[in-house]
Amino acid sequence: MGAGEEMHARTVKMSTPGVLAVVTVFSMIPGGLLSDIRDTQGLEAQQLARGSTVLHHRQKRGWIWKQLFVQEEDPTSQIIGQVKSDSDRGSFTIKYVLSGEGAGDVFKIDENSGEIWTLKKLDREKKAFYVLQAQAINTRTEEPVEPQSEFIIKVQDINDNAPQFLNEPYVSSIPEMSPVGTTVAQVTATDADDPMFGNNAKLIYSILQGEPYFSVQPKTGIVVTSWADMNREAREEYLVVVQVKDMLGLSGGYSSTTTVTVTLTDVNDNGPTFQQHVYTFALPENAAIGTTVGRIMAEDGDIGTNAKMTYRLEDDLNESSTFIIETDPVTQEGVILLAMPLDYESKRRYTMVAEAANNHPDTRFLPLDEFSDRTTLKIFVEDVDEPPVFLSALYEWKIPENAAVGTVVGTVSARDTDTVNNPIRYSIDKKTDATNAFKIDPNNGTIAIAKALDRETADWHNMSVEAKETMQTRLSSSVAVFITVLDVNDNVPRLARDYQPYICEGTQAGELIHLLSAVDPDKAVEEHHFYYSMVPQERINPNFTIRDNQDNTAGIVARRSTFTRKDQTRYLLPVVVTDSGTPALSSTTTLTIGVCSCLPAGHCPTAGVEALALSGVSMQTLVGILVCLVTLTGKHVAGKQIWLLLFSCMLHQAPAVGSNADREEAQA
Repeated sequence: MGAGEEMHARTVKMSTPGVLAVVTVFSMIPGGLLSDIRDTQGLEAQQLARGSTVLHHRQKRGWIWKQLFVQEEDPTSQIIGQVKSDSDRGSFTIKYVLSGEGAGDVFKIDENSGEIWTLKKLDREKKAFYVLQAQAINTRTEEPVEPQSEFIIKVQDINDNAPQFLNEPYVSSIPEMSPVGTTVAQVTATDADDPMFGNNAKLIYSILQGEPYFSVQPKTGIVVTSWADMNREAREEYLVVVQVKDMLGLSGGYSSTTTVTVTLTDVNDNGPTFQQHVYTFALPENAAIGTTVGRIMAEDGDIGTNAKMTYRLEDDLNESSTFIIETDPVTQEGVILLAMPLDYESKRRYTMVAEAANNHPDTRFLPLDEFSDRTTLKIFVEDVDEPPVFLSALYEWKIPENAAVGTVVGTVSARDTDTVNNPIRYSIDKKTDATNAFKIDPNNGTIAIAKALDRETADWHNMSVEAKETMQTRLSSSVAVFITVLDVNDNVPRLARDYQPYICEGTQAGELIHLLSAVDPDKAVEEHHFYYSMVPQERINPNFTIRDNQDNTAGIVARRSTFTRKDQTRYLLPVVVTDSGTPALSSTTTLTIGVCSCLPAGHCPTAGVEALALSGVSMQTLVGILVCLVTLTGKHVAGKQIWLLLFSCMLHQAPAVGSNADREEAQA
């Protein structure tokens, strides 16, 4: 036996009906467990005392067993205990039988001696105890001589497992400049050995790598900072190696390691700083508004939101208004942009101060004034040979349409802004004025009327006037000119169309015969107003009158009720239309009013054929019509042509029908 181990033999006597059973237990027990076994012996003694009481009462009962012990990982087969019945006289009349967990596989019993043996090495981490039953059998009768008794074999732990870390990998982040003692992470390890047996599963943590910046609490595995003012800008990441050992770190124990990746997150502990005291840029004077002049950069050791900054221009407000500065959201550069036109001849250099300031200063780490910085900007304007510049962006004039040829409409003016100040010549782009209604003085830019204007033909003119230098590069520029032609009352009003009114036989006096309207090409200031009247004469027209409706229309009204074609087939009626212009203009139109034998609905058939009544037709006319019919029957003509030919015959053969006016009307 090794040091610290003792061989213990225990014989347990149990009272049964008429038989005394003896169980002897042998075990290899470490010295440290001796007290546990002695406690167990005390319990067994108590059981024996109670058993003796049962013996006096002659009650049957099973054997009373305590647990047996076997050390794990021991590959040798060994005796761990023995059962023996008082009935066993050594004559092999008693045999012992073992059943339960592991019987026959892990454990066996010598059926003659009752010794219990291990058959293989055990692993406590897989199975910590076994529950078995022992029984004594009479070999002749095969009957039990003792009641079956249950007992436990406990596997004793040895330190055969290394501790293992859980939840790997460990990744943590803390703000830079964190105070000492700030918790970084907690690592946790477990040991499969028995935590209740010795120190096999008692763990302790320590730092292998990461000092002096970090430390670990030995019992809890909590990693904390142990160095003040850790600066992310100097070092952003740390690898902390933590070791865990069982056996409370004593020699002979097992250990494992894990790595905690610690990242320092940024805080705003740096202000922007310009690397140059003066930035110099150059820009041509013809640069467009919005042109990028240049970029400046204030460096900030921080990142993300803590590095965001805003640039601004200060000091000379007049100069600052010529330029603006914006922050590039990606690069955090200050982008200088042109905000107003430049003129080399007026100002050739600009000097101003640019400031960069953090958007989110944190006064826990720096004073407020350290979150900004300033630098000087110098911008030089470069001279460019520029084309002439018109004094106006465009020109708009108005001229009445009756203005005489040669009348001056207006003058365009341009100048060479360069120092040389070259002479300028003006011209009209003929492609932009198709009417060629205007001309320009090439020396002074005066535009005059070249030919008579007519608003009703063209009410406005647009043209492009070019100004060109006469020296050096002959640069040119153009300007738009718009000329509106104003209306004058130079067009007489007239009836809206060629009216052909008629009056039905039987029309009553006062009835409306026809409605008239008028048009005027001139442009009215508000709205045209026309006045209708008859030609002044010595006597009143007995047949018709004109009624002005005061709404730019007029009606022809009958003055009597005795119109018949027998009396007269047509009447002439002059109508005067006057406009409201200044001076007022008028026109006279003579309307021919025919008399018609109208249909019941008041409609006059086309061409008035029905008006040629047969009453009063001479024999000569009838004979002519018959001749025409005979002639037509000998020709192959279409229906429409027959009617036209027949009508022609009637016209030529009707000298006695009506008056000369009737014939003229029919021919019309």
